[in-house]
Amino acid sequence: MSAGGDGPAVLRIERVFKAPAEKVFEAWTSAEVLRRWWHAEHAWETPIAEVDGRVGGAIRLVMRNPADGSEYAGRGEYTLLDRPRRLAFTWAWESEPSARQLVEVEFIDHGDRTTVVMTHTGLPEAETEDYHEGWQNSFDNLDVALAG
Repeated sequence: MSAGGDGPAVLRIERVFKAPAEKVFEAWTSAEVLRRWWHAEHAWETPIAEVDGRVGGAIRLVMRNPADGSEYAGRGEYTLLDRPRRLAFTWAWESEPSARQLVEVEFIDHGDRTTVVMTHTGLPEAETEDYHEGWQNSFDNLDVALAG
């Protein structure tokens, strides 16, 4: 994680998944698979995942905390789709549409496993640790989804 004073922060996470790059890439672009892993807490769910998998296409995801029913919705637009090597999309929470962020993901193919390097820029510096924990939990969920 890095930040420049009071400006937006950058979060970079690298993780190895036991699946080929094509399958991991698909997990980031398939609405069905996104519903199984894109939530910031292990016990949460993602009831809504909408994906238009082309450059300029929209992505919209809604996470739900089943304990209290609270929902967290965000949306963006794909800016890069280079299957199965790289993708990028803009991101903004629907509750804060002016706070634009960028998520860039690189998939490094090692045959039966893939290194994912995710860089999330434009984060509010005060919330970077929350984003880090949320992404780590989501990546745990992704690991389970890829194994299933």
